[in-house]
Amino acid sequence: MLLLDLQAKAGAFLEASGGNILERPEALSTEPAEAGPLRFFDPPLFAVASAGDPLWAELKRPEVIGPLHRSPEEWLPGARSVISYFLPYSQQVRRANRVDGTTATEWLYARWEGEQCHVALVRVLEAALRAAGVRALAPMVDPAFKVIDMRSNWSERHAAFVAGLGTFSRSRSLITRLGSAGRFASVITDAGLEPTPRPYTGLTEYCSDCGLCVDRCPCGAIDALSKDNRVCSDYLDTTRALYAPRYGCGKCQTGLPCEASPG
Repeated sequence: MLLLDLQAKAGAFLEASGGNILERPEALSTEPAEAGPLRFFDPPLFAVASAGDPLWAELKRPEVIGPLHRSPEEWLPGARSVISYFLPYSQQVRRANRVDGTTATEWLYARWEGEQCHVALVRVLEAALRAAGVRALAPMVDPAFKVIDMRSNWSERHAAFVAGLGTFSRSRSLITRLGSAGRFASVITDAGLEPTPRPYTGLTEYCSDCGLCVDRCPCGAIDALSKDNRVCSDYLDTTRALYAPRYGCGKCQTGLPCEASPG
């Protein structure tokens, strides 16, 4: 019941929050594809992982993330569950960014102003759990969260994988049943919730291996075997220089079969 309450609260927040809608988007990189207000996100998709799942230990392996990555127990002693969610970008945002090359204005707004809405949502869910009488901690907004040499001490995509939300693509996005174009977050709690079954066993089961993300990448960061995160990051820096404080790309998440459904 607690999870259903959180889902309802998330939906209500996105409907009522002015932060999920930009009334008058101005052209930044491209002319807005549609007139009128811009909605950033659709309702989220939730899943639950056990804090005792053995996959958390796997994330500490150097070839995965590394020893910097904390387990749920290391974030919140006594943790029993990890609630993970995928917050999909609206069709309006996704459709606009299907253009080649330049990041669409809608995506830039969704990545900056939309992220502020995303952060507010995870804080709302964290507070709701505490109000229900359980302990809760959202790593992405906790002061202890950090990134060293492009590896963080908590990966939202990997948490979503453990929780059964989806599997990885060639571009290293996570593909859910609602696609890959969106944002991930999680809240660790000492509430004992039923884990969501993982409907997969491999890392890339939802990826069709179509290779379109290789062609879509404007900086050549993705090839047939891997993704160079440094090249990707450097390219994002160039978009920030052009559109600061906004930045973004998202070409490997839009204009693909896995944009809004499994590949």
